[in-house]
Amino acid sequence: MALILNIETATTVCSVSISKNENLIALKEIDKGFTHAENLHVFIDELLKQNNINVKQLNAVSVSKGPGSYTGLRIGVSAAKGLCYALNIPLISINTLQVMTNSIKNKNENTFFCPMLDARRMEVYTAVFDEDLNEIYNTEALIVDENTVIKYKQFSNIYFFGDGMLKCKQQLSILPNANFIEEIKPSSKSMISLSYSKFVNKQFEDLVNFEPFYLKDFMIGIKKMKDITI
Repeated sequence: MALILNIETATTVCSVSISKNENLIALKEIDKGFTHAENLHVFIDELLKQNNINVKQLNAVSVSKGPGSYTGLRIGVSAAKGLCYALNIPLISINTLQVMTNSIKNKNENTFFCPMLDARRMEVYTAVFDEDLNEIYNTEALIVDENTVIKYKQFSNIYFFGDGMLKCKQQLSILPNANFIEEIKPSSKSMISLSYSKFVNKQFEDLVNFEPFYLKDFMIGIKKMKDITI
């Protein structure tokens, strides 16, 4: 029996769930901007108390590792690592784009899934998965324009989704094989089957060296300051 705490904070969604093997026990999530610092630990505590689960009963913690928001990922991974250190239990990480795909995938042959998370301007974090969640195109930061969409023509049936899809839907619409699904966001409930599979196969992270999958360097804008005297 595996009792796993699942944490998803890669986007504006702050989502926490507790699962037993592949079954959802409890879920709490909110999507009201980047409120992870205020809500994450509160959600974890409330779910444990509401379901009469002692934190020491957890067998593992699973976290959505990115790509996504630098701050959101840092908060989620820090919380997950802290719990694993304190409880001496394994850490499991799941690709955020795979989490999104797991919420809509089906077993139809020759069907492919392209999650897209908003990055900067016309850039998205994206990958392509098949019906078995195998990564056909590796996770990347992609600038979407009329030239880059050509890479998707090889797929006979492909679904685009995520907030990144919304801003480049016009470019993607030139593809005759394109399907669009709106309102798909990362959720910890879509991590459950993935985290359980990794738990069974003992695919755990090194607590000391594990870092979020930022994909791109964190950029901080620095204002120019003039006439400063010291």
